[in-house]
Amino acid sequence: MNESQSPGDQVAEAWRQHRPYLVNLAYQMLGDVGDAEDVVQEAFLRFSRADINEIGDVRGWLTVVASRLCLDQVRSARARYERPGEVSELPAPQRTDPADRVTLDDEIRTALLEVLRRLSPAERVAFVLHDVFGVPFDSISDTVGRPVGTCRQLARRARAKFLAAQPKTNSVASAEHQLVTDKFITACANGDLTGLAAVLDPTVWGVGTILADPAPPPQINHGPQAVATNLLRYLWPGVTLVVGPAGGPALLAFSGRRLFAVIVLSIRGSRVVKIQAIADPSARAGQVAEYT
Repeated sequence: MNESQSPGDQVAEAWRQHRPYLVNLAYQMLGDVGDAEDVVQEAFLRFSRADINEIGDVRGWLTVVASRLCLDQVRSARARYERPGEVSELPAPQRTDPADRVTLDDEIRTALLEVLRRLSPAERVAFVLHDVFGVPFDSISDTVGRPVGTCRQLARRARAKFLAAQPKTNSVASAEHQLVTDKFITACANGDLTGLAAVLDPTVWGVGTILADPAPPPQINHGPQAVATNLLRYLWPGVTLVVGPAGGPALLAFSGRRLFAVIVLSIRGSRVVKIQAIADPSARAGQVAEYT
């Protein structure tokens, strides 16, 4: 943090650098993009009221605050859910005829949230912070309010439950994969063409499918500049990108807190080599687009 900046400029710079990361982190714990954005808004409000020059690690400070807010919300939601008659069971996704028009709707979020609901609040926070975002257990201990050894056990139990729920998926991205994804999301959130192109491999190509009737042919782009330019046309501004809960392979794109696209990144080393997307233009008001 640059101490020569005014407090307002410091908050604005932190917002630009860290908000995409924090919204993604909060979404992993809460399973709802609106709730995640609200938690991050509150975390930044508290940051603006703090003595910013006394905070050495801004991202770490914001991570702890946002995680504690998430933990409080998850505990509150779980308490409401476990009271008979107050919260109904989530509906099972309905099977549709292949001829029906497919839309990106609440069924996707329902399926993702169902996995997280298998975890206790403390398990969820410990698992997401450690396995997905690489936060050390001593920091998690401060957030959860439990000993380091207990936090290790919480994460271990959560990992076992998650793998049991999704036996065919690679649930936890590598640290390098997470770093690339974080840079990708942050670049998109800030409309940073140079930063986005920097995480794309020179041979990168993207293919996108539009959900429409009749469906247009898939859109294909090649090379970092073309792929990055086309992505930013539709993923910025006003779009929130998050990873599927608990480090799933897909990025979810929300506009106005409504899911309108799913994007799968293929990563080799420290670069994205392929991007596959499926999008529902009708889910984004006034947006009829091609997606990389």
